[in-house]
Amino acid sequence: MGGALGALGRYGLTVGWPHRPGRFPWATFVTNVSGCLLIGVLMVLITEVWSAHRLLRPFLGVGMLGGYTTFSTYAVDIQQLVATGAARTALEYLAGTLAAALAAVYAGIAVTRLATRRRYRR
Repeated sequence: MGGALGALGRYGLTVGWPHRPGRFPWATFVTNVSGCLLIGVLMVLITEVWSAHRLLRPFLGVGMLGGYTTFSTYAVDIQQLVATGAARTALEYLAGTLAAALAAVYAGIAVTRLATRRRYRR
């Protein structure tokens, strides 16, 4: 169920924000980066803040966010960019997604820890 919900969210973004061949695939980029941010937030909440039910992590993390983010579309987008002669855009997308996704996970972790520490210290 979580995977279906996440996939529907991703599908909605790609339908609402399509890209032309040879152009930067912003919908997939935003999906993967925002999903990584949310994964960072979720992991702090369920491992450091909440006493979460044992099925919450697989439902939200693996299911919902796993269905929302997409490595396969990312790989296909890169292949299609190269095939249309947009190798530079493909390289920017390849490296940019990796850098932004890692930064998003870190930011999600750091901001959530900061926000929850302030909240629970009072």
